[in-house]
Amino acid sequence: MLPVLFHLTFESLASQLLLYAVALGVVGYITWNGWRGALGPLRKDGSRAPVSQEDRLKRAALYGVIGAGLAFFGLKYALPAGAFPGGKGEGIPVHTYGLLLATGFFCAAHVAARLAQQEWRKVEWVDGQGFVDTEGPRRREQVLDLGVWVLVGGLLGSRVLFIIVNWKDYAKNLWSIFALGGGLVFYGGLIGAALAAYAFTRVNRMDFLRLADLAIPTVSLGQALGRLGCFASGCCWGGPAGSHAPLAVRFPGSGLAQDVFGRIAGTGSAAYSSQATDARYVVEATGEVLHQAAPGAVRISEWVTQHGTTLPVHPTQLFESLGQTVLFVSLLLLRSHRRFHGQIFSLWLMGYAVLRSTVELFRGDTERGTLHGLLSDSAPSLAHWVPLEAWYNISTSQFISLCMFTFGATLLYQRSRRLGGEASLGPTPSPA
Repeated sequence: MLPVLFHLTFESLASQLLLYAVALGVVGYITWNGWRGALGPLRKDGSRAPVSQEDRLKRAALYGVIGAGLAFFGLKYALPAGAFPGGKGEGIPVHTYGLLLATGFFCAAHVAARLAQQEWRKVEWVDGQGFVDTEGPRRREQVLDLGVWVLVGGLLGSRVLFIIVNWKDYAKNLWSIFALGGGLVFYGGLIGAALAAYAFTRVNRMDFLRLADLAIPTVSLGQALGRLGCFASGCCWGGPAGSHAPLAVRFPGSGLAQDVFGRIAGTGSAAYSSQATDARYVVEATGEVLHQAAPGAVRISEWVTQHGTTLPVHPTQLFESLGQTVLFVSLLLLRSHRRFHGQIFSLWLMGYAVLRSTVELFRGDTERGTLHGLLSDSAPSLAHWVPLEAWYNISTSQFISLCMFTFGATLLYQRSRRLGGEASLGPTPSPA
């Protein structure tokens, strides 16, 4: 549990020059990727014309401007005012969550790109080159481009759903919606990414369900790594598990959380910050949470303040990470047996809905949206009928899971029925 791996500071001239060199290299790499990934205009038959020098320059310039903008804000945040106009001198804290989230996204994008190259592989004879794959590499580059669309759509969607779930807090100050800080919600990111992917397929004239079949398992790969980041930062934590639970974990506060070098990082876990202000009571041995004092129960905030860590809680982040890994491997193996486009996509929707709903039963972060919270905001007189710890106090994620499972099952049934009795499909369709 390392919320911060280490903290880079840039006080010396040498370190400042090195950061400038790295920023310049990043901008150059982003610009080069824009040049390399340029595509020619679409023809009426869906194919693309050869890319022109002008198209490459325009794309490279666009990517260069985006890279320069990112570099500007990064340098302004990291460098002191003496090394960069208006610099804040905050340095660069390397958060475990951010590093694992980025790693998960990178792995998912490149695995999806490789699968796309295999899916659309088309070997043809080319004079002077022999037999070459004329379609796969192009599709691979398209899926890598899709990663940018998915990243933007996912970030917007996850932020929007977080604001909706916590609207009571944002309604007090609407300008806080545009603050750089704040949380993200996976389901919102999934919805936003799906909409962005659908728009991408329309622009590039691709079959959305065919693309979804190869890309959706990689979402589980990225999420498996991302949930390890959640575990490291202590967010999305579980409910009290009791002092004798074999799998229970405790998340540290800022006074105990260390970096990778064993130094006090000064950044505590989100779980500790939440429980330190929790006025409810808990029976330490069993993990039972109460709203009133009772024999053998202690106030949660007093317990965590005294110990410097959270109560022993269920490691829900690890539960989901393991489940996502199983889901990724299973669907990857099933791809060779799919009978129609959309089958893997449907199975993922259903499988993840079951996984997430199950993990939600062990969650303990009261900040996430629930039916109790919704009633507390809209109809306070009815909130007591749905206690916070009641099994029927479903979360926002469980409600979305129910809708997602229904959609996946409906899609699977309709596509199966449409192809029912067509023996010519066989168990393993051609990737072409």
